[in-house]
Amino acid sequence: MLIIAERINATRKKVGAALAARDRAFLQDEARRQAEAGADFIDVNTALAPAAERDLMAWAVDTVRTVTDKPLSIDTASPEAARAGLERLPRGSAFLNSVSGETGRLDSMLPLAAEFLTHLVALAMDDAGMPATCADRWRAIERILAAADRAGIPRERIYIDPLVRPVATDPEQAAQCLQMIGEIRGRAGGAGTILGLSNVSFGLPDRRHLNRTFLAMAAGAGLAAAIIDPLEPNLMATVRAAACLTGEDEYCMRYIAAKREGRL
Repeated sequence: MLIIAERINATRKKVGAALAARDRAFLQDEARRQAEAGADFIDVNTALAPAAERDLMAWAVDTVRTVTDKPLSIDTASPEAARAGLERLPRGSAFLNSVSGETGRLDSMLPLAAEFLTHLVALAMDDAGMPATCADRWRAIERILAAADRAGIPRERIYIDPLVRPVATDPEQAAQCLQMIGEIRGRAGGAGTILGLSNVSFGLPDRRHLNRTFLAMAAGAGLAAAIIDPLEPNLMATVRAAACLTGEDEYCMRYIAAKREGRL
């Protein structure tokens, strides 16, 4: 399972303040700790204010790259900010987070994914808004995949997010997302699946328990990637244990190595 570390996000109060102040040390520390925790990609979201996002993205990408060689995930709804970030990264190395089936976003983001050879987070929503059913999700997914095919983006570079909603307000959504993970594996022609994990627990106390449990359930369903906080206690241990139990970690060698290195 690929792990995209989510902490450098302008919606987090401390990160937003650091971005506004151009606090390099704060951002570098966040990037370094997430990389050391075992993240495969570091997400960078600088959506503090529309007028500033492009320049902030360029600054944040340069800042993060001074302390880690982990590849980055450029997280934005702005094609201008996305280009500013992707231009600073080796072609073919990054995630672009994200595209959706919404007309404007589909038309503006897919060409960037094709140009920079990125992996692509594809949100299972379209012009009708957030999906309520598996059928809604498939309508958006099929539209995205058809457009990606026309743009020449291989299915194996696409990771579909079925958009889990908080179980506190919609108890059926977690089960629907688990169902979608299995369906996407069988029907999407090689595309993977990804989840923004913490959405499932929004509004509830002790969210870490729900996050860990849902991650394990999603791994069992075949989840290919997750956007998580790798510093959340025991969450990366769950990732490593799930890799053993799903056969991804052959003979549990990575799990054993993590134990020896004190990373469990």
